[in-house]
Amino acid sequence: MFGYVTICEPEIKVKDLKKYKAYYCGLCRTLRDEYGFMGQMTLTYDMTFAVILLTSLYESGQETEMHRCKVHPVKKQMMLRNEITSYAAAMNVLLAYYHMKDDWQDERRITSLAAKSLVHGRAEKIIAAYPRQSRAVRESLNELAGCEHEESTDLDRTSGCFGRLMEELFVYKKDMWEDILRKMGFYMGKFIYLMDAYEDLPGDLEKGRYNPLKKLYKKEGYEEEIKRILCMMIAESTAQFERLPCLIDVDILRNILYDGVWNRYNRIQRKKSEEQK
Repeated sequence: MFGYVTICEPEIKVKDLKKYKAYYCGLCRTLRDEYGFMGQMTLTYDMTFAVILLTSLYESGQETEMHRCKVHPVKKQMMLRNEITSYAAAMNVLLAYYHMKDDWQDERRITSLAAKSLVHGRAEKIIAAYPRQSRAVRESLNELAGCEHEESTDLDRTSGCFGRLMEELFVYKKDMWEDILRKMGFYMGKFIYLMDAYEDLPGDLEKGRYNPLKKLYKKEGYEEEIKRILCMMIAESTAQFERLPCLIDVDILRNILYDGVWNRYNRIQRKKSEEQK
């Protein structure tokens, strides 16, 4: 359900693209250093966005490092890291842990059980260190599981579960920016959930799996309506972002919010157009 909040490369300056990759590589390196190989496997673009957003908002100092890795074994890559990178890494592992736990309980996937076991000890430490975020993730995923069991098509209810999860992750600390970050995270979470459901719908219909969009899909004007809903969700999130005093890397953040979040949607439309031809 992640990977939607990323950059739009054709619309970003070369220097900003280089810095974005440095944030991404910094998060990847932190996951490896603090949580091992399995932690590194949880890396997401969405939490990279959170690192850039919170670093910009709080004007946190950064360490610039140069490292090689398995993906780039020849040339050293620039990496940017700070305390917010460590926070995002912890949230990455926390989300992955609960997701794998749910997969094992619901579908008895051996791979999920094995992966969960590998990060269990580190995840328990994160849960103890971040009880507020941990509780939100656990409760939101439990509620989503209930919606799936009921086969709920109430889009506000289902997407709201993921919205509440994301709003807690966006609140790095309780201060004057908390309310704005909560609203921004809430609507971004709803956008991510609905975009994921939109992308998965053809496969879910074919295999008879749950998808909250099944009811809406049967109605005339489905494509126009789902785009309207998606636009409304990201517009609400972006409106909150513009209330924040973010100056550092603001061009990267706006590229993601105004263009990058639509990468997968545009890819889906191109695929549909090709199939029709």
